Amino acid sequence: ENFVFTLGEGRMLPEFDAAARGMSPGEAKTFAVRFPDNYHGKEVAGKEASYRLALKGLEEPQLPELDAEFAKQLGVADGDLAKMRSEIRANVEREVKKRVDARIKSQALQALLDAAPIDLPKSLIETETQQLLERAAADLQARGVKLEKLPLNPASFEGAAKRRVALGLIIAELARAENLQPKPAEVRSIVEREAQSYESPAEVVKWFYMQPQRLSEMEGVALEANVVKWVLSKAKGVDKPVSFDELMGSGA
Repeated sequence: ENFVFTLGEGRMLPEFDAAARGMSPGEAKTFAVRFPDNYHGKEVAGKEASYRLALKGLEEPQLPELDAEFAKQLGVADGDLAKMRSEIRANVEREVKKRVDARIKSQALQALLDAAPIDLPKSLIETETQQLLERAAADLQARGVKLEKLPLNPASFEGAAKRRVALGLIIAELARAENLQPKPAEVRSIVEREAQSYESPAEVVKWFYMQPQRLSEMEGVALEANVVKWVLSKAKGVDKPVSFDELMGSGA
């Protein structure tokens, strides 16, 4: 109820988009939805359900005027459009690099998993599954979702838990064998890069170093970065042209 979604965004199943197209506010219709066999909610995967969609409102995005006032709303205090464009370009370039790095990291870590299949302790899988479930529950609650209306199935998190446990064990052993533990300067570089997306980067860097748990997370990111570099040094890479839309889309 009162759920908002954007047509064509890809968040909803295709049947929802198809049913909503052409509707007017106040109109309602009933339609069938068949959930894919690999749907993340295993209790409904491969099954068909009937939904009633009542359209309460319809909105269309409006592009703002490209003027000094718009620049100020984006944080450029003096409204300088040239400065605004420069900051936007820098932000986009930073995001593109993050997406490219994320793809490379994903491929490198998958290569490790493929090259070193291991038996995983059941207790570690169960612990990681529970942690992932609790994080998902906390995220849903923060978004105002009542968990009794959307119960979470531990089985839905088991695949991700197995991957995380396997990678954790492989990375730990590789870091020990190849001396890949990150140096303080490498950790700080990761922290500073993370802080660049905030309004006051220097203050964010200080905050990270005052939060042991957050700093530990950054140390983990730095360790993964070293492992990825090590994997890439042993691999033969092939450059593949990718469009901006593809890189920034859901497939990234």
